[in-house]
Amino acid sequence: MRYVCTLVLGALLACAGSVGVCAAQDAPANTTTAVVHLSAVLSGTATPLSAGLHWRMFNAAAEPDGSHALVAETLDAQPTFTAAAGDYVVHVSFGLASVVKRITMTPDSRTEKLTLNAGALKIGGTLGDAPIDPTRLSVAIYVPEHNNPEAKLVYTKTRAGELIGLPEGSYHIVSTYLDAVGVGSVGVGKEGGGTPNAAIPTNSIVNADIKVPAGKLINLTLRHRYAKLTLKLVNAPGAEALANTNFTILTPGGDPIRELIGAFPSLVLAEGEYVVIARHDSKTYQSSFQVQSAQDRDVEVLAKDDVK
Repeated sequence: MRYVCTLVLGALLACAGSVGVCAAQDAPANTTTAVVHLSAVLSGTATPLSAGLHWRMFNAAAEPDGSHALVAETLDAQPTFTAAAGDYVVHVSFGLASVVKRITMTPDSRTEKLTLNAGALKIGGTLGDAPIDPTRLSVAIYVPEHNNPEAKLVYTKTRAGELIGLPEGSYHIVSTYLDAVGVGSVGVGKEGGGTPNAAIPTNSIVNADIKVPAGKLINLTLRHRYAKLTLKLVNAPGAEALANTNFTILTPGGDPIRELIGAFPSLVLAEGEYVVIARHDSKTYQSSFQVQSAQDRDVEVLAKDDVK
């Protein structure tokens, strides 16, 4: 099964520019203009798609170099294009699905409906029963391949909560929760402090294998299991946190996950067991802790000299 993300058309390789209804070239003087109203549907359905479409219209006649001049382009779901009467090629893409149609525009206004042989997928995430802010999820789509257990990455522009068109077939979905990069993050963004309001991948990753039939909308909800932890190095339980402490989070096997610095930096971790190493005033302290989904809490490391 082949999945085509773009149309192999010289015009697509030759034309570029900002998206929004645009005219690539002026019509000759005294040329009769024509209007076309466009819409797209999934195969087997009658309701036009209302989002996620990218329309382009090209001259049907090729330029001397073999390219096709871009006449109009928009992200509107149901656009209206005005151009000189004549022959054109209309292309619409919907995620990984696309279709192309040759049309002849005459002085009479006309309507064209293009049919995409595809399904649609909407992905969301939850923590327990609470929905996750879509901006905090990074979603990638893979196509399973023979002799490739990791599958082939085909789409990384997926945004949770938005419709994406997919040719009929099987897919592997990977959703990664994104943590905010705040004060205390080390090695991310600006040195020593990170970039405020930025985001980095956490180890809260959810996978799903699905089948997308043509003409159907699939709502996929992925359940993440994570919590937000605040790290503190203290002289006694409940005591004030010690400033200028460097924290390193490890898996039980010793694999590093994240490094932070400060009195009480915070981070998001997937449910599971971890080891934290705290360094302060040339001394090192270590503790183990467990993360339970949706249970945000403080993790205190006791500054005991007998712990090395």
